[in-house]
Amino acid sequence: MCPMPFEDTRMLLVVAYSVVCALGLPANCLTGWLTLLQVLQGSVLSVYLFCLALCELFYISTLPFWVIYIHNQHRWTLGPWACKVVAYIFFCNIYTSILLLCCVSCDRFAAVVYALESRGHRHQRTAAFICGSIFLLVGLVHSPVFQMELVRDSCFEPPQMNGRIAAFHYARFTVGFALPFGIITFTNHRIFRSVQLSEGLSAAQKAKVKHLAISVVAIFLVCFSPYHMVLLVRAAAFSFHRGDRDALCALEGSLYTVTMVFLCLSTVNSVADPVIYVLATDHSKQEVSRLCRGWKKWSTGTGTTRLPQTPSSPTTPAQARAVPWPAHPARPQAAPRDSSCSPERLAEESC
Repeated sequence: MCPMPFEDTRMLLVVAYSVVCALGLPANCLTGWLTLLQVLQGSVLSVYLFCLALCELFYISTLPFWVIYIHNQHRWTLGPWACKVVAYIFFCNIYTSILLLCCVSCDRFAAVVYALESRGHRHQRTAAFICGSIFLLVGLVHSPVFQMELVRDSCFEPPQMNGRIAAFHYARFTVGFALPFGIITFTNHRIFRSVQLSEGLSAAQKAKVKHLAISVVAIFLVCFSPYHMVLLVRAAAFSFHRGDRDALCALEGSLYTVTMVFLCLSTVNSVADPVIYVLATDHSKQEVSRLCRGWKKWSTGTGTTRLPQTPSSPTTPAQARAVPWPAHPARPQAAPRDSSCSPERLAEESC
């Protein structure tokens, strides 16, 4: 194993992982609860958002272990199998989260851009099957983690580069970042164009959709592109310096600090996702407000307070309010569960 400048990032990583854990845990717990309520109302999109919240919670659950490990000057004391399990959950959920973000964008794209064509083809059962397939596929791809040999007292520090690891880095960049980034950018651009061409929306409503689309793409780019660019550079450097161990060690040492910082930056996504997709919406703010009022009444003992419940939606059950738009006016009769969204309704609620 090449010597690495561990101390250069120790304090930064400890603070950053601690902050993300402190903010991300309650944010994703609340997001999971809110999206579960919407799933029970028949929302298709909320199936993906609920699975995303679970994924982020698994991911965040590994951060305290990394904080302890880094604080102990990169000495792992819990045994090799504990190291492998924590690393497996950590890296699996990075890419599970990325693929679920693709599913969210694709589902909204189908519901808005192809509103009539997608009618009857969006079902909760299908969404649940896709989510389960993603968890299974990513888990199988990362299963070789349990076969890797670890350096004593360390836990998945950047290993000595070889052909297998370089190929895995190329695959992670292409399939785990570049392709999902292209999908998310394309789908959000088309959603924005459909809304902009709609004559039934105000300038403020169109601006709201525009800001959401830009936020989704920007957060993905900022959180995930730096780390994957470093993986690409490391793999390309191995291909160039193949066989020159001294040159590779020097490069790995020079890239260690930025690799760790950019990997840490990817964890910010665990806090940003619940805010962008759920917690910043008008519907979620109302739910949180009801919860706070109910808790305040219960804690002060002022009367009997029932837990706040989500009022039955006057619109179709498939319309999960997961984007920041006001509620849709009541209609005399609910549409089928697989009802899709027009651009006009997209600016009022989520689909």
